[in-house]
Amino acid sequence: MARTVLVKPIITEKSTKLTEVAEDKPKGYAFRVGKDANKLEIKKAVESAYNVQVESVNTSYNVGKKKVRHTKQGLASGMKASFKKAYVTLKKGEAIDFYGSV
Repeated sequence: MARTVLVKPIITEKSTKLTEVAEDKPKGYAFRVGKDANKLEIKKAVESAYNVQVESVNTSYNVGKKKVRHTKQGLASGMKASFKKAYVTLKKGEAIDFYGSV
């Protein structure tokens, strides 16, 4: 079974603020990545998938949280999934266009 390094880009208000920086500063992007992916694998995957030069990679692991809902049948409890995020900073002048083909 092949390992998945990049799962999907994270496009939220917080992550889009990373891309809206001045022209002389490097741009940052957020990705949801595989739980066992390391920084070197993430860097290689982003460079090959989007044809850009990566300057740095920062990762964070988000632990799943317990969720409870009140329904007609009573309490329904469950867990949100745990996941790993990678914040990728590109070199100056580089950019990724997620909406180019839309």
